[in-house]
Amino acid sequence: MIDQIRSDDPIRRKIETLGTTLSLPTVRKALGILEGAHASNKRFGADDVVDIHAYEPGDEAKRIDWKTSARAGRPMVVQRERPSTSKAWLLLDVGQEMTAACPSSEQAYQVAANALCMFAALSLRRGDEVSMVFGDSASITRVPFNGGLAQFERTLDTALQREWTRPRNIDALLEYARRIRDKEALVVIATEEHALEERHLSAIRMIARTHPMVLIDVATINPFDVSHARVVLDGAGKRRVPAFLRRGNTAGQVRTHREYLAASIRHELNRCGSTVIRSDSSERMFHEFVRMVSTALAQSTRNQLRAPSVLSLGDKA
Repeated sequence: MIDQIRSDDPIRRKIETLGTTLSLPTVRKALGILEGAHASNKRFGADDVVDIHAYEPGDEAKRIDWKTSARAGRPMVVQRERPSTSKAWLLLDVGQEMTAACPSSEQAYQVAANALCMFAALSLRRGDEVSMVFGDSASITRVPFNGGLAQFERTLDTALQREWTRPRNIDALLEYARRIRDKEALVVIATEEHALEERHLSAIRMIARTHPMVLIDVATINPFDVSHARVVLDGAGKRRVPAFLRRGNTAGQVRTHREYLAASIRHELNRCGSTVIRSDSSERMFHEFVRMVSTALAQSTRNQLRAPSVLSLGDKA
């Protein structure tokens, strides 16, 4: 349920509009596409077909529809819409590192929180049960929530009024996600770009085997970039970054390293059927989210339009 909201934040207003103006079938299809890539123990969903395409390396063999394949003359994968009511788990890293600044002057946790609101808007529109989980080195806390998007935003914002003194514990947050018993429930994990390392990929693969997973990856400010007029402080000691380090060459090296790590993580997560949304501001995160959903919907439509001609060729053969 999407209840009446009046937000002063322009990004939140866009999110609220997105959740109220999209038709229910569109919302179901959009979330179904995000959820459809994971390794599921169920052969198919029970609802309408949202995608038909030729089998490609990386597709699950159990998703091959043999009747469609016989008509087409080659293996065809059929993706069906998931049940209309399921569950979404929104996990947020609330370690001290999430107070890092972004180029938009926002803090990383603010961008991450707005990204979670995007998923909450669509999940609540579909009628899903939504659960929020916050994790740092001191505790992993599930925050009770009932109601619509306005109540979700109030509960989220209240929970973020905290001391922000504890470091993160991304390992514990991933372990919590792995232990979620609601198999096939959507799992969204929001953190910033320095949290995940190569050693975390095995844990993410385990989550992706039983749950559709989305990673929200918030990019923070490059402390050596001279194009930023604002004063950049060290996150732990609150000391200024020395002026002699703020050079184009140093900033370029940091930028290249970050982009390389981000591309590596995206590649690995895509291989195990997970989705990554990365941005350095709430505004760009919103546009990236809309672009991703629009692209997926458009691709699904094109595949369905192509399917009849493929099938007719198979019938003639």
